[in-house]
Amino acid sequence: MGKRSRQRQKNQNAGRDDRDSNAGWGAGYADIVKENKLFEHYYKEQGLVPEGEFEEFMEAMREPLPATIRITGYKSHAKEILHCLKEKYFRDIQELEIDGQKIEAPQPLSWYPDEQAWHTNMSRKIIRKSPLLEKFHQFLISETESGNISRQEAVSMIPPLLLKIEPHHKILDMCAAPGSKTAQLIEMLHSDMEVPFPEGFVIANDVDNKRCYLLVHQAKRLNSPCIMVVNHDASCIPTLQINSDGRKDILFYDRILCDVPCSGDGTMRKNIDVWKKWTTSNSLHLHGLQLRIAVRGVEQLAVGGRMVYSTCSLNPIEDEAVIAALLEKSEGSLELADASADLPGLKWMPGVTSWKLMTKEGQWYSDWSEVPKSRHTQIRPTMFPPKDPEKVANLHLQRCMRILPHHQNTGGFFVAVLVKKAPMPWNKRYPKLRTNPLSSSSAQTGDPSAASSPADASSLLPEGTPEEVEEDGPGGKTEVEAEHEVPPGDSQEAGGKQDSVCGPPPSKKLRLFGYKEDPFVFLTEDDPVFNTIQSFYDLSPSFPKLNVLTRTHEGKKRHLYMVSKELRNVLQNNSERMKVINTGVKVWSRNSDGAEFGCAFRLAQEGIYTLQPYIRSRIISVSVEDIKVLLTQENPFLSKLEDNAHAQAKQLGMGSIVLKYIPNPNNPSEPQCAIQLCGWRGKTSIRAFVPRNERYHYLRMLGVEVFRDREGLGQKKRDGEKEGKEEEEVAVENEAELENGAENESSEPTTACSNKETKS
Repeated sequence: MGKRSRQRQKNQNAGRDDRDSNAGWGAGYADIVKENKLFEHYYKEQGLVPEGEFEEFMEAMREPLPATIRITGYKSHAKEILHCLKEKYFRDIQELEIDGQKIEAPQPLSWYPDEQAWHTNMSRKIIRKSPLLEKFHQFLISETESGNISRQEAVSMIPPLLLKIEPHHKILDMCAAPGSKTAQLIEMLHSDMEVPFPEGFVIANDVDNKRCYLLVHQAKRLNSPCIMVVNHDASCIPTLQINSDGRKDILFYDRILCDVPCSGDGTMRKNIDVWKKWTTSNSLHLHGLQLRIAVRGVEQLAVGGRMVYSTCSLNPIEDEAVIAALLEKSEGSLELADASADLPGLKWMPGVTSWKLMTKEGQWYSDWSEVPKSRHTQIRPTMFPPKDPEKVANLHLQRCMRILPHHQNTGGFFVAVLVKKAPMPWNKRYPKLRTNPLSSSSAQTGDPSAASSPADASSLLPEGTPEEVEEDGPGGKTEVEAEHEVPPGDSQEAGGKQDSVCGPPPSKKLRLFGYKEDPFVFLTEDDPVFNTIQSFYDLSPSFPKLNVLTRTHEGKKRHLYMVSKELRNVLQNNSERMKVINTGVKVWSRNSDGAEFGCAFRLAQEGIYTLQPYIRSRIISVSVEDIKVLLTQENPFLSKLEDNAHAQAKQLGMGSIVLKYIPNPNNPSEPQCAIQLCGWRGKTSIRAFVPRNERYHYLRMLGVEVFRDREGLGQKKRDGEKEGKEEEEVAVENEAELENGAENESSEPTTACSNKETKS
């Protein structure tokens, strides 16, 4: 370990020792003074904060950010979690007093639909003083680990809502890591749980290879066959092809989320370092990159499609300046949509039409003509507002939305909704590139530019020809890219999301950098692996065998995964164009002992909701009491099941099974959502193959409260516990007591990752 590393570690340890262990959010940053005179001076001059509110704005910026949670998962399960929160925790917390002070219960975000998002100001110090709050805290931790609750900043939830996702939409998330917004997009695709394969899909991209794996971790918790994670520079993300009736068409997206890298000054309440690192040069360095990413986004948007541009910065150089430049370059092809009525209850400030630019030395410029030539590499014309009043009026910049922290106790945020009315003008200018294979692509993709886009020609280049990005016209770079070059080295000072810096499109050799991914190999309909699977599980004739893939060309197939038909189309036609990190949901895993019972593959819990509609045998209908037995006992005898389930189990041979609970609408005290579990029918016993956190989740839904007992009581009932108590409490000293052992968990171990949102 070098001298610098040792010194850094020493400083980090010293910082930990000084922390107040009982403090709330922001603990450990007492030595950072929440003052930045340049920041205050800059935003006072810009006039973004209403008159008379600036002191309130600054006070809010210095306060810790409230903890915010979002209930994730699909609709029926989300409703059950909300019911559990309200009935078991929030109601009791409302009447709780600690040290003579009444505790403020969590409150729903007024603008988030169906009370699916909540915020609270409770600190760790308060939580430790109450057993009830401690149990509530454990509930949140466990449900977060199983993917049913997500800790996500409130303003970060806004962009997916404004996209207005439908299940058939093809969606691109351009700068997706760490993945909270991506999770929202996936949930919206699966709004109808009865449809295992929605027509739409989400392609989630990030430039940072390591952060892509955090993205995978977030997305995998939703077990969707409609998500693909890719690793590209968003400003030159490749144009993809799809096969349509035997022809190659260009893939245009119905919805695009463009949450660009930014200086992050809206996150000062949680990212305390921004206070001392903030300078005006951050936004100057990022403006060009942000504009290039936005341009690349609208190029890949279908006509009639919707793109949301967002930043966690309040700076007009990163916000309105990018939108204004994009609208001007579009020459009427884009329009700012009025989203004022889309989120009732959300307080926001309209976008501004005038702003000034300041250097880090404190010099102001209000027009490009004032900028000396020595500054032309750092300051570009598109950073300034348009001067023509008629042009400004036609841009409708007031339709942009800026969220200020003091209005609803949130972080700072900016969002704009763009609708594509026509192909981009630089796509129209080169009709000579029209080719016959694309002559009908406009009908397929909804974008007339599909047949004549200069970049789209890149998809038809012969093998070995260097691919061009869509910004590249006959003369090399377009006006947009040429005017907004980031000077070498400047981007590294930007902070926040600086690792999204654009470079030239990587050659195919560069794709080997980062982790080398296993191949994605689709099976054929006559693959021998289906012979026993088909007969053992009595698969429906409609089962899409072609959508099944594995991750190896040779040797035994360990796991089988499924993707939707549309994602299969994308994968098969773009294997040389994109670097895929992960896709598909696991549906079967090889079981070394399974072959002797009729099938070498057992069902995987991750994909049970996708696969079960096609399975016609090996299903046992179970009751609430049956599930309690299966999830709290390791190897219960068949006789422990109720009569109905017991009789069904006796009819089945040994091997993998589906345990299916169907809700009874006449008994509202029981869960009102379907529950499907993977299990194993043994010789005289039965067991559930469900990961630990999912066990906890399902038990809570059934009224069994699972928590860790600090006093080491294990699973023993507390003294004085009354028999016949309505709510069964199981204290778990060791988390493994509710597991069937590591070999029984259907999910593979995952690397522990921080779920902290590094960008809103």
